[in-house]
Amino acid sequence: MNWMIRQDYDLAFMLRYENIAWYEDGKVRILDRRVYPTSVEFVTCTRHEEVARAIADMVTQSGGPYTAAGMGMVLVAHESRNLSRDEALAYLKRAAHTLSTARPTTTSRMRLVTEGCLRAAEEAMDKGEPVDEAIFKRTIDRLNHRYERISKVAEYLVDMFPDGGKIMTQCFAETIVGTMLREAKKRGKEIKLFVPETRPYFQGARLTASVAQDQGFDTTVITDNMPAYTMVTKKIDLFTSAADLICLDGHVVNKIGTYQIAIAAKYHGIPYFVTGAPDKGNPTVATVTIEERDPNMVLEARGIKNTMEGVKGYYPSFDITPPHLVSGVVTDKGIYTPYDLKRYFETETESLY
Repeated sequence: MNWMIRQDYDLAFMLRYENIAWYEDGKVRILDRRVYPTSVEFVTCTRHEEVARAIADMVTQSGGPYTAAGMGMVLVAHESRNLSRDEALAYLKRAAHTLSTARPTTTSRMRLVTEGCLRAAEEAMDKGEPVDEAIFKRTIDRLNHRYERISKVAEYLVDMFPDGGKIMTQCFAETIVGTMLREAKKRGKEIKLFVPETRPYFQGARLTASVAQDQGFDTTVITDNMPAYTMVTKKIDLFTSAADLICLDGHVVNKIGTYQIAIAAKYHGIPYFVTGAPDKGNPTVATVTIEERDPNMVLEARGIKNTMEGVKGYYPSFDITPPHLVSGVVTDKGIYTPYDLKRYFETETESLY
């Protein structure tokens, strides 16, 4: 990868490119975030359908699925290497659909990934170049570009952090978590993080807290029913999260629990800054489909069942925070009010994916 300067410098182990999702020798290797950091394990996929299943099963999450989808498309090129041009292209298109629809809430962004891979494949075919190499290079280029862009988001976000501030997060927004901590360290801001655990997968406890600890920050994990009281007792200065979707009407779709923390923050006069770019594909909240996962997941904790037989569970993966609870949307172009997100597109905007 000597064609670029890597933007994952000084970031935690799980944010290094090879430890997110990586294609090599006809296989895609994905860090299993369901068990990290208790165990450092990788899921190895030899077919693109296995990559799609890994995405659906939360082997990787946050920004990880976008990288996994790109690497999955490299694997598709490998699978179709002995087909004719037309057959290979048709195979790539079918596989692109499988990968991009692995998780319904993020389908519009995943399609940006797979469509970009398809363009790279066609260009390579036209030039007589190896298709898998072209898609791999494209995937790494976009990953590096995303890290670089989100590093700019981190700069604007850290502007909002008071020196020695106490920051509450939600879930695991991999790139912004790593880059905001890197930026805070550059500026010498001795922030402290308070991290809700994010059941049932415990992304906050296992992933956000691990990255923060790995990068040298004072980190405290709390359970998901503690944010309001913690805001008072620990004098939280700011709440921040990323978003799976930011609709143009200012509604924020993010990991379940974000909404209730935003309500508590509003009540206590604590600003809530969401990070990410508004999504043209979702002009209003009415266009959003909230993914519901296996309800049995909420009846257990890391494989140990906690309930009596017959008790039911309910597991919406995301919730929707209305714009009046959002202090600002932090983007690579600056901070916007949630009521004026169309202005983000007044200047040319290159896709993150």
